[in-house]
Amino acid sequence: MSRIGKKPIQIPKGVTIDLKNDLLSIKGPKGDLQRKIHPKITLQMDDGQILISVEDGDRETRALHGLYGALIANMVTGVSEGFERVLEIVGIGYRAELSGGVATFHLGYSHPIKYELPKGIDAKIEKTKITLTGIDKEVLGMTAAKIRSFRKPEPYKGKGIKYAEEYIKRKAGKTGAA
Repeated sequence: MSRIGKKPIQIPKGVTIDLKNDLLSIKGPKGDLQRKIHPKITLQMDDGQILISVEDGDRETRALHGLYGALIANMVTGVSEGFERVLEIVGIGYRAELSGGVATFHLGYSHPIKYELPKGIDAKIEKTKITLTGIDKEVLGMTAAKIRSFRKPEPYKGKGIKYAEEYIKRKAGKTGAA
């Protein structure tokens, strides 16, 4: 059994959970999320918490046990508190702008990169800091990774787009003739 799957998921006040057939719907103050539940996973709701159990103990089912424990916990946290991811732009002349739901990046290429933000993801851009917020952790992480992929940080000067908490290991450059 999975340690993560065995932990009961606490349901905060203001969050409602509805399970019809194999579709789990979670509604909270920030919004609502839905996820289809695998047939080998069973959910029980009682006393303000969700318990996840599995039918059999084969390898695939044990993996699904922990996976669904984490996914459902992230859904509950997302609709009650939300998630945030911060990226930083490093480099002279590198900048970003936001107009409507489209972010435009000027990253030293011959052309600007336009990126339409997915539904449910909000962005705030302040000079070289990009703050992404949303209720779906999975979509938020994929959006942040996509934006980072436009210009990954390089190891010599650290130029590019990086996560705020990311550390870029620097390399020594060429040593010129003395």
